Amino acid sequence: MAKLRKGVAYRNLERPYARKSRYKNKNYVNAAPNLKVVRFDMGELKREFPVKLLLLSKENLQIRHNAIESARQTSNRILEKELGKTGYHFKIRIYPHHVLRENPLASGAGADRMSTGMKMSFGKPIGLAAQVKKDQVLMEIGVNEAAVDVAKKALIGARHRLPCDCRIIMEKKPRVE
Repeated sequence: MAKLRKGVAYRNLERPYARKSRYKNKNYVNAAPNLKVVRFDMGELKREFPVKLLLLSKENLQIRHNAIESARQTSNRILEKELGKTGYHFKIRIYPHHVLRENPLASGAGADRMSTGMKMSFGKPIGLAAQVKKDQVLMEIGVNEAAVDVAKKALIGARHRLPCDCRIIMEKKPRVE
């Protein structure tokens, strides 16, 4: 299996390329790779929580699906361990639509027999990425007021797994009496 390139190679925003369809004449992507993000909603889905913490991007970039899944696993593990399965609602607000392509260029002995150079260099799909704008919400966690510190800790853990600078914002719902 080919080695995974660093995220820096696909960090800059490209022209969106996401034309996947069931119908062959509308489909420009021959075969898109499988999505690695397992779940986008976790925890207690039906209950409304009074405090919501948001993770926002500070820059425009692309985030690959394996980085999103890694951030999801890290923060969900912290939340589940500290608050149980029903003490929070965790939602990923970005979706990797963009298909990343790579034109494999061989190097070394005998490379001239395999490589075509830049002729027909459209590339083969190698992964998926979410295109993120500045100040776009990446993830949100809904918790009770007592569990705000745990949710912040979870978002900080997710922030370390993502290839961008992020900031955390807290929103409180007004009490209705």
